[in-house]
Amino acid sequence: MSLAAGAASSSGTMGLDEDPEVSEGNNAKSMADDETDGEVAEKKISRHMSESSMYTTEDEDDDEADNKIQLGPQVTLKEQFEKDKDDESLRRWKEQLLGSVDINSVGETLDPEVKILSLVIKSPERSDIVLPIPEDGNPSSPWFTLKEGSRYSLTFSFQVSNNIVSGFKYANTVWKTGIKVDGTKQMIGTFSPQAESYTHEMPEETTPSGMFARGSYSAKSKFTDDDNKCYLEINYTFEIKKEWPAT
Repeated sequence: MSLAAGAASSSGTMGLDEDPEVSEGNNAKSMADDETDGEVAEKKISRHMSESSMYTTEDEDDDEADNKIQLGPQVTLKEQFEKDKDDESLRRWKEQLLGSVDINSVGETLDPEVKILSLVIKSPERSDIVLPIPEDGNPSSPWFTLKEGSRYSLTFSFQVSNNIVSGFKYANTVWKTGIKVDGTKQMIGTFSPQAESYTHEMPEETTPSGMFARGSYSAKSKFTDDDNKCYLEINYTFEIKKEWPAT
């Protein structure tokens, strides 16, 4: 999550990695261990992540980029599991992705559901900042305050139900005094429904420092998937100050 943009270029990159990548290691169900089987399976499965959804430049408008995604017909989890039963590599890939999912209990639902459970800013310089998630997507201002030149990272947890969510991603845009100073997107991955929540930690960032970096910023964050379904949109403001606020 890019919470503060590069108001001072000498302080380092404030956005997400320019080349988004699918998150690894959060849960073995999110991807196949067998690379060869995974490559074959992804060519055959009907709703794989599209190339355009994985590589989006900062200069490209988010809505325009999302409209370029072309997906096949959506099917239920049960129908997906029943496909290509005779293909051993595809069957093994699906089993690794779905794990212990009860197909009979969730397999008849078309649309996946993703609920963002928590958003936490972590910094080695202070205690965790737990961000309240408002139902209307508009938290009180400022939502949080960061110290200039400080290291931080965002960790969030989410739960997936009903069906596989394909191409789950996070996008963030930041403005200062009405000027767009950062617009980035990161692919999180593809996840199967399960009772347990998933946890994802963003790479560590460093806030800019200096007189021009301090002040108030406005931003918009969105969690979407390859169907352009938005699971959470937050419009918020934050501040960068010389010191951390008193806890």
